[in-house]
Amino acid sequence: MTDTATVQVLGIDVNRALLRRWAGWLAPSCQPFFLTAAEAGRLGLTPDPVRERSPELRDTYEEWNVADELAVVWLDERDFHALPRDTRAELVRAQVRHGRGAVATVDVWTDLLDARVVREQGDGSRFVWWPSLVEPHLDDLLPRWVSENQLPCKRRSVPEEVWRAAAVILPGARALSGTFARGSRGSTLDSGATNCFATVIAATGVRDAADKPFEAWLCARCTAGETEDVPGTVLVWRNTEGTATHAAVILGGGWVLHKPGQEWYTPRQVLTATDLDDLAPPGLTLHRHSLL
Repeated sequence: MTDTATVQVLGIDVNRALLRRWAGWLAPSCQPFFLTAAEAGRLGLTPDPVRERSPELRDTYEEWNVADELAVVWLDERDFHALPRDTRAELVRAQVRHGRGAVATVDVWTDLLDARVVREQGDGSRFVWWPSLVEPHLDDLLPRWVSENQLPCKRRSVPEEVWRAAAVILPGARALSGTFARGSRGSTLDSGATNCFATVIAATGVRDAADKPFEAWLCARCTAGETEDVPGTVLVWRNTEGTATHAAVILGGGWVLHKPGQEWYTPRQVLTATDLDDLAPPGLTLHRHSLL
């Protein structure tokens, strides 16, 4: 299959060139393991505090959940498998304790992967992703991993008249919908709509949206308040401190465009307004703004 051939991921056509890029972010040949200094010493592992991690690896490993004071040990696949089984088991269990992402549950994946291989890799119930696991199953594994806990994009269900009306005030919305960014927020791979805020800005036709501070843009381009289903209404969710935590924009006809997060694996997707309301975490307040 050529790199221009596509597979469906969350209702979006994704070519194999992008799948290969995803494979390198989910299962890099060398990856970080997070440990306390005492854990690293007990396991005989040496931390490497100097090595930098890309924005894509930051998001793969959900580093926002990992305590800053933890040591980082880098291992490639060969060195990882050279460790004694008990050491590997403790290392994988420690990643679960410390909140590191991309630690998989064995029973979820044994229909696709060799059960013996993944059970023997870590503690028998959890394992981590390596190239040898991902690359043979590129077309099946990556779409499935990316689709976990995400709703499919519904852009194909949006009536043509809704797109036409939205295009007047949101000229960039249709081209954005049903696409993945080329990287995570902060990546040099993509200067466009890599998070929810930049997606809203880009939908209005602004180039290099990732470079635009959202609050300044909101003040300059919007006024507070709007009825619920007017195209171009910007939805902003704020926490109790007033900080914006998420944003979306209404297309009309009960449809909205948003990007669920800053990560490389979250798409710029169209959902129904009801779907989006159901995704909102508790404790946030929704504010509406009208584009000028």
